[in-house]
Amino acid sequence: MELLFDQSLVEAHRARALKSGDRSAAFLLQIAADELADRLAVIERHFDEAVELHGYTGQVAERLMQTGKIGHVTRVETVADQPEMIAAPLEHVPLAPGSANLVVSPLSLHLTNDTPGVFIQVRRALAPDGLFLAAIPGAGTLQELREVMLAAESEITGGASPRVIPFVDVREVGGLLQRAGYALPVVDSDSYTVRYDSLFALARDLRAMGMANPLLGRSRTPLPRKVLMRAAELYATRFSDPDGRIRATFTIIYVSGWAPHESQQQPLKPGSAKMRLADALKVKDS
Repeated sequence: MELLFDQSLVEAHRARALKSGDRSAAFLLQIAADELADRLAVIERHFDEAVELHGYTGQVAERLMQTGKIGHVTRVETVADQPEMIAAPLEHVPLAPGSANLVVSPLSLHLTNDTPGVFIQVRRALAPDGLFLAAIPGAGTLQELREVMLAAESEITGGASPRVIPFVDVREVGGLLQRAGYALPVVDSDSYTVRYDSLFALARDLRAMGMANPLLGRSRTPLPRKVLMRAAELYATRFSDPDGRIRATFTIIYVSGWAPHESQQQPLKPGSAKMRLADALKVKDS
């Protein structure tokens, strides 16, 4: 397995951002919290034991509790500094098999090297007919920033180092759910456009989200200021609105899958259909 992320650096970035107390960039988590809460609210079930898996600020757990669908929630974080919290690295699910009715992962799985392994660990932690919900930043996220950073660095230095992390495609996430053994998998995505005064304002928000560059393949040499200035110029030229503000795209993939249970709807076995396809479509055989 190829390692993309320096996990110690990922954790350090998240811890530093939380310690700063800057919640100005919490809007993405709020979007995910509202969407996941809406999806949970329409499910005709009550989940006695829920787990928020590396939800960063805890606002997703709080929002889900407001639905009335959850009895008790435990938060798993890289640092446990409050009651009802468990400390664990991003790629570890510290739960006993079959111990949770609901596991929710908001905006953290894009930073794991072994995402398939995390999906499998969550599946094992779920009780039969337990639910996994996740919100994962996906392909298309920060595409504008990726483009201008690559162009500016190539133009000025003659080469480029990865400055924006890769994001998973929605189809890949669907495949992960199926391979991990989830029943009734559902995957879809929404894209959100956020406007900023400049590239530098966007960069400040990314640091406040704990999303500074954690790639193992990143350059250890500080980026020259002239590259940043050129990237800001390109951003303003290529991705600005008439009022001069720039656009940044964030795509969130929403995931749901159930631990298998005999009560769930099952696909028909091949050959068990009671009507021929031609009859159903009301067409004549050729």
